[in-house]
Amino acid sequence: MLEVKNISAYYGDAQALEDVSLSLPAHGVTAFLGPNAAGKSTTLRVISGLIPAATGTIEFEGRDITRTPPQERVAMGIVHVPEGRRLFNTMTVEDNLILGGYTQRKDRKTTERLNEIYDHFPKLAERRKQEAGLMSGGEQQMCAVGRGLMAGPKVLMIDEMSLGLAPVIVKQMFGIVKDIAATGMSVLLVEQHVKNALDVADFGTIIDGGITRASGPAAELRESDVVRESYLGH
Repeated sequence: MLEVKNISAYYGDAQALEDVSLSLPAHGVTAFLGPNAAGKSTTLRVISGLIPAATGTIEFEGRDITRTPPQERVAMGIVHVPEGRRLFNTMTVEDNLILGGYTQRKDRKTTERLNEIYDHFPKLAERRKQEAGLMSGGEQQMCAVGRGLMAGPKVLMIDEMSLGLAPVIVKQMFGIVKDIAATGMSVLLVEQHVKNALDVADFGTIIDGGITRASGPAAELRESDVVRESYLGH
């Protein structure tokens, strides 16, 4: 469904990505892993179109979208949930969610999508009229993911979902990601918690220093000596 081939990218004169490739199937969870400053978030921004690729290509459903504007990528079904949640804190939870569907026509389906999100995240249904900034960190992350789902994505990219969350909430969020993928969506999950991510993922790609180091089925990566020694700590 989504093919990233030999991407490089820069912030000004500083090279952030040197040679990154990854492949997303039409459904399932792909864990996108690596240490701090490996280039994970930059790769998501390149896929979203927020940062231009200096070299390489991005293909989505057989179409070259390397130079396609960001808003067109969202309309095509590529949705990015950024690190840090970035909610509108003084707006209600429900208004934040509705904003996520701005590319979709406002009709009966808006209510249907809201109800689907409330099914995934019952806490958001309870807080729907509350200001988003007054929720806990875990609830805000649920709202950020829910806002992404409102756009009706084919590919949902979630950046550092578990950052700053309590372990019990992290476990819950990983379970929700698995449920979302089971609906037929493709999820690209950027994570520093390598073991937890590989446990929930179907596939995985590991980058370091802006270069793809390993890629394959998650079960194989979990058993790889290189991955275990370099990223799992044993």
